[in-house]
Amino acid sequence: MGLNIEEQKAVERFRKEVVDPSMTKLVIVDFWAEWCGPCKALTPVIEKVAADYADKGVVLAKINVDEEQFIASQFQVKSIPTVYALFQGQPVADLTNARTESQLSQMLDQLLGQLPIEAGAGGGAQQGPSAEEIAQFVAMGEAALAEGDAQRAAGIFAQVTEFASDNAAAHAGLVKAMVALGQTDEAAQVLAAIEADEKLSGDPAVAAAKAALELAANSVDDGELSALREAATANPDDMDAQLAFAEAAFAAGQRDEAAETLLTMIEKDRGWNDGAARAQLLKIFEAVGLQDEWVVATRRRLSKILFG
Repeated sequence: MGLNIEEQKAVERFRKEVVDPSMTKLVIVDFWAEWCGPCKALTPVIEKVAADYADKGVVLAKINVDEEQFIASQFQVKSIPTVYALFQGQPVADLTNARTESQLSQMLDQLLGQLPIEAGAGGGAQQGPSAEEIAQFVAMGEAALAEGDAQRAAGIFAQVTEFASDNAAAHAGLVKAMVALGQTDEAAQVLAAIEADEKLSGDPAVAAAKAALELAANSVDDGELSALREAATANPDDMDAQLAFAEAAFAAGQRDEAAETLLTMIEKDRGWNDGAARAQLLKIFEAVGLQDEWVVATRRRLSKILFG
């Protein structure tokens, strides 16, 4: 068809992520970019409505126009956000002007009433979103949390737990989002319920959420944090002061300062207090996520200190 290798790969990705699902589902295709302000405003609306309509056969596919320029050009995307609804591989509606939940819901209701969307199993019984769709929403929640939008992350994770009560990653993500919002008492209640469920309690994601909640217990106000920082700076050999500051710094969202302090402590005396600094750093790694880029980079620094 005259396409180069990269264009062929783009088409194959689009076929797998959009066209194939659209054979039986209604796919919302959201063209966006990191630098697009209006896209960031619209994203929570689209994600929430897509989650609400997942059991009715609606799937969300997000297309980054910077990464998928060929696909964007095929749809003649001139500005973003641009949002289409696709069914059986063909655009059936332009949803771009639907900027509120009610507007988007109204347009989806009209489409679902006109198209033979597959939303249930035999006998007309409704079924929830597929495992692939659930994974997609969990990834969205994790991305929102990583970007610092804990409120949106909490909303996404809460939606997923309604559809998939056995999804440990969603429950754990909800706990971490609540911790980020300062709702530690509520997060503790959610965590207790998770740990009481043997299907969820042993999942590594739950352990990470527990670590995040425990680390949040070291939270202090700005004045106290400044005082701890000053004490640590004035007394570099006072390991207790260093650890107290590192714990408070991480709880306040200053993970770089926390890690730097702990790494310095380990380099100075790795055996101090039965390896307390290393244990605290490992707990931070667990809370943030072992696959997180920041964790990977910081673990390299720790390994260099420990093993040369």
